[in-house]
Amino acid sequence: MRLIVALLLPWLLFFTIGRPGAGIVCLLLQLTVIGWLPAAIWAVYALSQYSTDQKIDRAFGRR
Repeated sequence: MRLIVALLLPWLLFFTIGRPGAGIVCLLLQLTVIGWLPAAIWAVYALSQYSTDQKIDRAFGRR
């Protein structure tokens, strides 16, 4: 579900993973037609990093 959000509304994904500052920057980037593709790519990359961080935290018993 988050992957679909990352592709359609990249700025919203950053708010769901706890990075509101990046979400605002992404929204500004997404407001341009040319910036939509880089914003979506950035959001998908951030989502993959977030998933990796979650797996590492679970492996070491954090959170």
